[in-house]
Amino acid sequence: MPTRNSSMNPTQVNFNSPRKFRTTLKSKCKETFFPDDPFRQFKNEKPLGKAKKTLQYFVPIFEWLPQYNLKMFRFDLLAGITITSLAIPQGISYAKLAEIPPIIGLYSSFVPALVYAILGSSKHVAVGTVAACSLLIADTIGSKVSSKDDPTLYLHLVFTAAFITGVFQAALGFLRLGILVDFLSHSTITGFMGGTAIIICLQQLKGLLGVSHFTTKTDVVSVLHAVFKNRNEWKWETAVVGMAFLVFLLFTRYLRQRKPKLFWVSAMAPMVVVVLGCLLAYFTRDSKYSIQTVGNLHKGLNPISIEYLNFDAEYLPYTLKAGIITGIIALAEGIAIGRSFAIMNNEQVDGNKEMIAFGFMNIVGSCFSCYLTTGPFSKTAVNYNSGCKTAASNLVMAIGMMLTLLFLAPLFSYTPLVALSAIIMSAMLGLIKYEEAYHLFKVDKFDFCICLAAFFGVAFITMDMGLMISVALALLRALLYVARPAACKLGKLPDSTLYRDTEQYAEASGPPGILAIQLGSPIYYANGNYIRERILRWIRNDEGNGKAVKHVLLDLTGVTSIDTTGIETLAEVLRILEVKHIKMKIVNPRLDVLEKMMKSKFVDKIGKESIFLCMEDAVEASYDFSATTEKQGFEEQRSGVA
Repeated sequence: MPTRNSSMNPTQVNFNSPRKFRTTLKSKCKETFFPDDPFRQFKNEKPLGKAKKTLQYFVPIFEWLPQYNLKMFRFDLLAGITITSLAIPQGISYAKLAEIPPIIGLYSSFVPALVYAILGSSKHVAVGTVAACSLLIADTIGSKVSSKDDPTLYLHLVFTAAFITGVFQAALGFLRLGILVDFLSHSTITGFMGGTAIIICLQQLKGLLGVSHFTTKTDVVSVLHAVFKNRNEWKWETAVVGMAFLVFLLFTRYLRQRKPKLFWVSAMAPMVVVVLGCLLAYFTRDSKYSIQTVGNLHKGLNPISIEYLNFDAEYLPYTLKAGIITGIIALAEGIAIGRSFAIMNNEQVDGNKEMIAFGFMNIVGSCFSCYLTTGPFSKTAVNYNSGCKTAASNLVMAIGMMLTLLFLAPLFSYTPLVALSAIIMSAMLGLIKYEEAYHLFKVDKFDFCICLAAFFGVAFITMDMGLMISVALALLRALLYVARPAACKLGKLPDSTLYRDTEQYAEASGPPGILAIQLGSPIYYANGNYIRERILRWIRNDEGNGKAVKHVLLDLTGVTSIDTTGIETLAEVLRILEVKHIKMKIVNPRLDVLEKMMKSKFVDKIGKESIFLCMEDAVEASYDFSATTEKQGFEEQRSGVA
């Protein structure tokens, strides 16, 4: 049996008195709500400097405006004009999805863009309406009030939902509760967007085929039933025009993918479709081949709508549901997109500041006849590829939308519905991530199941139900991780002092008479029984294989926290092992874990001499203890013989 080198003195575990409750609470709150340490910039600043930095923190325009110059403006001007050309057709199209007047879609790219230019922290995000949230609003509020039977009340409830979304988003930002958005996993978002894209594309068959009567439901079965039920309403001329527009839009997208420098072709394509559609509708307006259009679009800026916000108890559950669900989805999409483009430039985006910006954007917007807005991927990608340098590109877009509303809005009255359907379908086809789903299947089958749950739930049940099923599965998985934590048996790698998982490294072998176990997650009431049974099962397996276990070493490096049930679990394991004459030792407990062990007197039960800083020290001490015990037994045997 190896003996310990007396010249090697192990580093002692720090058994200082536990920190005060106030200190630990402050530390935990900081890590929970301020993981990015936003207050570091205020350190060592004079009061005037702190006030200046506080203003820059909450109103980012004061941070980049002093360094703004003409060279940056040239890039922002080009980007702003480009995204304006995309905002007009998208605004009208997505307003159609939300079943609200088309002019509201144009309003929603004016005021919110002004607010984001002032409060937004991302250089690249271009704000606007999004298809998924538009359809979800129509589905949720439409279940209570019909947009056709009572369009005025319906529109007021849409404004109210946007106001609730804004309050919810801003509250999350101020309270630093962005962690809630993290529960929408990447697989959930992928499946949700894919399912939403499918049902939106199918719903556009109404405009593509010129159908007048249609279902208000969103599931695939109901939509297809409505399409084929009304076959007598199909118009071949509308279908031909729609397919021509759709092929053109898809070709420009393909061209952008093959030659990224031609991104502007794809960005301008929707506007080209709208202009061509307007000309076609205008010249055929009095013929038998006339095409349905969006109707009158009057001049003028956003009218004030704060007086129309409706908080009546009869409708509040529906506006709350629409506001909160779409608010979470919009945040997840907007923040993820902003961070993705920031990473490309080695920059960072503060998620909580973005929540505040999106929140105020929707609060102010709802008071000026706008519905929900966020940072859509298509518009942001165009903004980034156009070379935007600051959020001023949103300001340019707002000015462009203002000029459109003041002078050009009536020109878009002839926009054909079939053109809008083609624009929406081309945009939605890009949201179906086949490669991403296949990647999830290859890497993690459970993530793939979560993605499928969202996809089929949205496509065949309802949007909110599909989202809830997917989130429930993701939470179930998280609970399984807690209830069945990672644990492994450790062995020593040859010619080294490293101890690693014996299942991962077949050459690693456990020291004779020693069972080394590593626990890799917090020990809670939910997993205490499992941890106890797992440790005892390892002991039974070793003993069943003829290996005598004299020492059990628990490596707690990965145990970030422990509750009273967890401590009681360790105490119970200690008692069971004592009955079996097996010694238990603890290796490298973290500060929070060690403090709770000291407060609960567990350290007194196991003894400070049984707690070690590293596995090598614990193994050497076990050898020393075994050698001492054998020596004492031999001396007792000799004295008995004498």
